[in-house]
Amino acid sequence: MKSPKNGNQAQHHLLQALAEFRYQLRGFLQFSERAANQVNLHPRQHQLLLQVAGAPKGSLITIAYAAARLGLRHNSAVELVNRSVQEGLLVRAPDPQDGRRVALEVTSKGRRVLKHLAQDHVRELRDFAPLLVDSLNRIASAERLRIGRRTR
Repeated sequence: MKSPKNGNQAQHHLLQALAEFRYQLRGFLQFSERAANQVNLHPRQHQLLLQVAGAPKGSLITIAYAAARLGLRHNSAVELVNRSVQEGLLVRAPDPQDGRRVALEVTSKGRRVLKHLAQDHVRELRDFAPLLVDSLNRIASAERLRIGRRTR
């Protein structure tokens, strides 16, 4: 039978690893938000452009698709798309298969902004990636330790 102390210690190691991962991830997300703001782009617009531009080839990118990818309600996604269209970052194009639907496409201005942000993000990830990977490895190790102690 496991001792409560060992079980608590394994749980504590797991919580430490999760806390560190969350801290590292939040640091990267804060960088991303600042980078978007520096090019006069709302961070959600950056995420929208990224999802539209990074969708699988041949996909029809609709507002419903964007809402799902961003975790937004449909009406919030519509407002975000409207703002991005007004700023010349996206265009709406009719779906050739179904005229009732509208596809979203990134404009050349939107692609320029994304290219700049992508370069910044890649540079930043060179520093963050090893920390994130290390945190994930610590989570996996702590979880194995916790499960191993539970089965004894």
